[in-house]
Amino acid sequence: MRISSIPLAALALSLTACMGSNSNTSLDSVRQPVVEVANYSFDVEAYGGELSPSEQVRLDGWFQAINLGYGDRVAIDDRDGPVDRGVRDGLATALQKYGLLPTDHAPLTTGAPRPGTVRIVVSRSSAHVTDCPNWSQQTTTNYEGRTSPNYGCATNSNMAAMVADPMDLVRGQKSGVTDPTTATGAIQSYRRRAPGAKTTGGQ
Repeated sequence: MRISSIPLAALALSLTACMGSNSNTSLDSVRQPVVEVANYSFDVEAYGGELSPSEQVRLDGWFQAINLGYGDRVAIDDRDGPVDRGVRDGLATALQKYGLLPTDHAPLTTGAPRPGTVRIVVSRSSAHVTDCPNWSQQTTTNYEGRTSPNYGCATNSNMAAMVADPMDLVRGQKSGVTDPTTATGAIQSYRRRAPGAKTTGGQ
């Protein structure tokens, strides 16, 4: 298994401090969520153009080990050319219990899969706010209209912790998305994975 972490973006204006003092005089918080992506890779045997039952079991064991869930993106590394339909169908079957579908493009990972194997790549995003809380300066009257260094920490840290898919902080969602399957995806995934959870009637 190979893991790589790539910082994507800090969603804020770059406001730097002068001589260690806070110089932000706007109402935009400097403390904005930073989204990172970790890539996990797993090679499976794919002889005969499909995943055997034993390989599907092994793949599912890996999914459980990394706690696969809502917001994760799973794709097949096809850098060497198209992958057999049977392999793609096998991956889709393995993902059904997690409420996920394969995505079209996999990020590049270190090395290349061995002949006769196919690499499955899981991309997992996370969000956090750096340097929070920040009480480096006392909250006292200033005559420059500056905000506190801690301004925005609570709101944006809570947003980073609660967002179901951190990538939404980077590129958002298309407007007008009302598909109930998408809208309830996070809840359904949580219910399936919660200890002792039971779902009935499609709920």
